[in-house]
Amino acid sequence: MAYYVGVDLGATNIRAVVADEDGTVIASRSDGTPRGPTGIAVTEAILRVVRETCSEAGIRPNQAVAAGVASIGPLDLAEGAVENPANLPDTIDRIPLTGPLSVLLDTERVYLHNDTNAGVIGERFHSERNPDDMVYVTISSGVGAGVCVDGNVLSGWDGNAGEVGHMTLDPQGLLTCGCGHDGHWEAYCSGNNIPRYAEFLYEEDDVETSLPIDDPDFSAADVFNHAEDDEFARYVVDQVGHWNAMGIANIVHAYAPLTIYVGGAVALNNPDLTLDPIRERMDEMVMVNVPQIELTTLGDEVVVQGALASAMTGGTGDRSRL
Repeated sequence: MAYYVGVDLGATNIRAVVADEDGTVIASRSDGTPRGPTGIAVTEAILRVVRETCSEAGIRPNQAVAAGVASIGPLDLAEGAVENPANLPDTIDRIPLTGPLSVLLDTERVYLHNDTNAGVIGERFHSERNPDDMVYVTISSGVGAGVCVDGNVLSGWDGNAGEVGHMTLDPQGLLTCGCGHDGHWEAYCSGNNIPRYAEFLYEEDDVETSLPIDDPDFSAADVFNHAEDDEFARYVVDQVGHWNAMGIANIVHAYAPLTIYVGGAVALNNPDLTLDPIRERMDEMVMVNVPQIELTTLGDEVVVQGALASAMTGGTGDRSRL
């Protein structure tokens, strides 16, 4: 019996799964991502969670024949590590991944991807058609994409392809992204930045609203929750939909996918308010074939399922590799 390991390293949580040779998950564990003191602490936490998951599955770690790792970035593929992760403390400058996991599992078949690439691998693997041209977009605390073109998942020379959230959509650069640059998609539409965008629009228009604009805990959830009965909240959601549609249109023109799956907490918690404005604008924004735009089929499991599919298919998500 062959066993496979999938690991999802996020800024908040670490998740690991073990599956049998049919891809059936037989054990799953998770824990919080350490905030330091160094990246080695994060590596050690990953190894511990993997050991615990293998123990729960009733196997030794070296009985796993391959592993897939989906991670926050930026990545250094050559070193198999995360370098200076943006959403962890500055003391965490480097997180070794593939080397320590290879030693623990006693296999060289450890495949590292950024989390959105793992998302598209997972969607491709579980799709009924296993399409060669598809995109997975996450709209969550950040915005990113995993892209598969002609059957090839695009990773880039350093593993950091798909950072579509840092496309410049607004040439006026009215808002600054968390990365420090102006006018990026993520500056307007990520879960972290929707409240900032709402505050900007409120100050610009000086309108009445029931949104708790001045509350320190004002969040994207507040905007979506008030959209049904508050005109200004509906306006914010509509404007966010405009920027999302512009970003999706850029992806369509760049990669010509057949299907775009959308996930991430913002989309999963507000599917209609996120996807409908995108779909409604596609015909007026796109001059090529408009793809199907769907909510991810895998929910919040999409990234770890992609890591697992990567382990099973040699990093591609192509079921013909099984």
